[in-house]
Order: sequence, then structure tokens, then C-alpha cells
Amino acid sequence: MKQFFEHARDHHEGHRHFRHGFGHGFGRGMGGWGGRARRGDVKFLVLEVLAEGPRHGYEIIGAIEERRGFRPSPGSIYPTLQMLEDGGFVTSAEVDGKRVYTIAASGRELLANRAADPDADSEDAPDPRRQLWMSMGKLAGAAASARDTDEATLARVRAILDRARKEIYGILATDEA
Repeated sequence: MKQFFEHARDHHEGHRHFRHGFGHGFGRGMGGWGGRARRGDVKFLVLEVLAEGPRHGYEIIGAIEERRGFRPSPGSIYPTLQMLEDGGFVTSAEVDGKRVYTIAASGRELLANRAADPDADSEDAPDPRRQLWMSMGKLAGAAASARDTDEATLARVRAILDRARKEIYGILATDEA
């Protein structure tokens, strides 16, 4: 994997998208090309984490980062926690000097009623660029999960990614827009 990033850096040195990593949207945070998470997305991410057990705010942020590959800001998490608490979906209590949040029964119900299909969210996104960004994230997650497999599996995954890249360049080369 390290070789890939070194090759990409060396091959694309000087191109504006590669001066600082992979351009807008890659790296820390949710900003950049993909924009911020929609308010409802953050709400469900928080509820998913709390469904596993009580946590304080920074533990919630860390758990989301670990699962989803981005680190939401405290400025998006704490107002969401307050909104969920005001709505009766979570409760909070002071524990060892920290505010610890616990999912309530109504929060579990709200989470259970959410679409079971993770791809369903992308259908709600009206912006095709956001849909593309979400698809890229899903692809990156799938490819990253192969990193601890055997060499034969890595070769198959790499071949699929290479074919996809070539197809995308083919589409872009023939696109008259």
C-alpha cells in the first residue's frame, strides 16, 4: 500500500490535486469535495455508537472515526447529542466529571426504523457529486478490508481496481461535457 501512495505522489508530483495528498475531501474530517454529513446522518451515527453502550462525547467521536474513516467535529456531535437528548432519544449523566450519554428506548426504536440497507442513503442524496463521493467511500472501504488477506486475494482486488480506474478514464476521455 505504501508503494501505491509513493507511486501516486511521484507520478502526479506538481499536479494541483496531488500537492497535499489526494486533493479535496481525502484525509481528516468530512469536509472537502464530499461536503459535510447531513444532519440526519450524524444523528444515526451517534445512535449506532450509543447502542453499544454509554459513552462521553469524545468516545463517540473516536468510535465514529474508527468505524467510518472520518472524524466528525465536536461542533457537529455535541449539538446533535443535545438535540437527541431534548427529543428523549438519549439521556445523559455526569460520571467522573464527564457527561456520559446513553441511548433511550425511543432512540433504539428510531435506529431500528432506519433503512437497513446502507446504500439506501445514497438514493436520497440529490447531488450526483455527493452520490459519487459516497460510492468512492464504499469502494475504498471494501478495498481497504482486503489489506490483511493473502497475496492472491490482493492481486484480484488490485486487478478489479485497475479495471475500474481504466473504465473511468475511458468514460472521461469520451465525455464531451
